[in-house]
Amino acid sequence: MSLNGKVAIVTGSGQGLGLAYARELARQGAAVVINDVNAETAAEAVAQIEAEGGKATAVVVPVGSTDAAKALVAGAVETLGRLDILVTNAGILRDKSLLKMTDEDFDLVINVHLKGTFTCVREAFSYFKENNIPGRIITIGSPTGQRGNFGQSNYAAAKAGIVGMVRTWALEMKRAGVTVNSVIPVAATAMTKTVPYFQKAVEADERGDAMPRFFRHDLGFGTADDVAGLIAFLASDSASDITGQAIGAGGDRLQVWTHPTPATTEYREGGWSYEALQESAGELFSKETLQSYGEEFLPLPEELQPEPAQAR
Repeated sequence: MSLNGKVAIVTGSGQGLGLAYARELARQGAAVVINDVNAETAAEAVAQIEAEGGKATAVVVPVGSTDAAKALVAGAVETLGRLDILVTNAGILRDKSLLKMTDEDFDLVINVHLKGTFTCVREAFSYFKENNIPGRIITIGSPTGQRGNFGQSNYAAAKAGIVGMVRTWALEMKRAGVTVNSVIPVAATAMTKTVPYFQKAVEADERGDAMPRFFRHDLGFGTADDVAGLIAFLASDSASDITGQAIGAGGDRLQVWTHPTPATTEYREGGWSYEALQESAGELFSKETLQSYGEEFLPLPEELQPEPAQAR
């Protein structure tokens, strides 16, 4: 097991994707700090990892504040002896369209996802640098942060911001030998369970059956375990040269996302005045150069169409 002797923190790991990440890290030999806001949920996760032969402890704290980040790092060092890996998975949703989203809806999501990632990474990096540890930091992004999604202004801003911070941190952490990447998971979660498009895939997963190939291959949509392998790999010594990346994982698909790059570049002597833009707008901003936005899903095959609500 390549992570023997390593210690990892996985925020938001009492259940769902976070628990899958923690279990895989433990399977590969790491001792894991489970984090959740619910003590019973955290204890159950620890018990599950221990039953599978792993080592784990729990730190029950809501991610976001500096005090929470300090408690997590202290919990790892004091209980498990050190820290080598941080996975910032904790998050909440408060989905509403722009005119219905309140300040509280926005602030709560930003505090957990964006500020929580910032405070935890800052605390972990401080420990890595002080102790000369070539640590591994894995943040969790989202397709929403890369492409946008209706009703998720807060979540999109947080997830896009996380990837922006990762690119900055890769520069700042390079001399210390610490890597930092963002994983973009596409997997069955509590959120996707409510989307009719994914109904057949989620139902198969809940039954313990293999998801239809259309979801796993064509859409790159799978289970939490399909993402967990990438998390463990990025935490290993084998990934020491991989940093500053946004990497998607889901089903049978793996993707390395590009950095934003110009779709077209045009020059005009003297610059682009209002009049010049009016004159050249059709050429500059054509269907070929304007970029798409939002997730674009393939049409569902007839046999995978969601069942009418009354039939379920």
